[in-house]
Amino acid sequence: MTKSVKVFFGYALLLIFGMPIVSGQYSSTMIKTKHEVYTDSLKQVEYNYVFPILGQGAYKKGFDIPYPIGLMGNYIWMKQNLEFDNLQLGLKTNNVDIPLTDVGFIEFGENTNTSYAYNVRPDIWVFPFLNVYGILGGGQSKTEVNLTTPFPLYSNVEQGLSTAGFGVMGAGGIGPVWFSVDANWTWSKPELLDKPVRVNVLGIRFGHTFKFKTRPDRNIALWAGTMRMEMNSETNGEIKLIDALPPESWERRDEIVTNYYDWYDNDASIGQKVLADQVLTPIVERIEAADGESIIRYGMDKQVKEKWNGTIGGQFQLDKRWMFRSEAGLIGNRKSFLVSVNYRFLL
Repeated sequence: MTKSVKVFFGYALLLIFGMPIVSGQYSSTMIKTKHEVYTDSLKQVEYNYVFPILGQGAYKKGFDIPYPIGLMGNYIWMKQNLEFDNLQLGLKTNNVDIPLTDVGFIEFGENTNTSYAYNVRPDIWVFPFLNVYGILGGGQSKTEVNLTTPFPLYSNVEQGLSTAGFGVMGAGGIGPVWFSVDANWTWSKPELLDKPVRVNVLGIRFGHTFKFKTRPDRNIALWAGTMRMEMNSETNGEIKLIDALPPESWERRDEIVTNYYDWYDNDASIGQKVLADQVLTPIVERIEAADGESIIRYGMDKQVKEKWNGTIGGQFQLDKRWMFRSEAGLIGNRKSFLVSVNYRFLL
């Protein structure tokens, strides 16, 4: 490829994808006429850094591109419903060792997961329109499960988790409106699961940036968008019975046992009784004996109830180094709230 072709290809990419250029974690449009002095100063910048690639070309056209390297700290609260399928149960005690057994006839009501998470996201703008980042963090997860068949039973499990992953974000603009497409892949390891849970998130945002008249490098951005979340469905783990059931369930264990045997004697089919004798009855016997040290094995297919939800958000950019951001998921089954701070610098 000749030098002239390379230059043409580079500027074509800039014009197609880099208008507007992303600033921080959102896009900012080219400086308006009222900021001509600032724009002219940008055009005179000699950008001698490797990243972002095409950075010099962006400055020559009057774009105020962000510093290429950033470190973001996030805190996220999220609540959403889960759906379970293909349930398997097993039991391990001093005298009993029951492997995972299919109990697909068990039915669930509303199941909810609430999580509190924090993470650190180092990132780099490879191009003015393409950002690549890593994710490293932890948090706490609380899952509330409501069993409806063969008998009502409530389970509340809390556990810590650690998370690692990576993501990419692209951005562009249509007139005064900017857009970004953000995709990331994370692996979260709850304490009680055998393997990490892979979560894929896709975020699409449309917004507008409002610059301060006397400070072109200071602005406020507002946006609306949508988020899609999907997790790998297979879940396997072990938990002590005392950790799986809340104190109120132990207080009414006689009622739970009575309800189970009422179902067994009056409603269960022959096939269900065969499976129940293999694993459910031994578990109920451990509940009746108040044996909280017994270990329940479990396996299931788990997925979020609704993959898509709507989001709104905003960011205040103090200057080219500091940005403060908040975003909320308000539309749909999933509810979420995020706050973050981002520090950017030249490398």
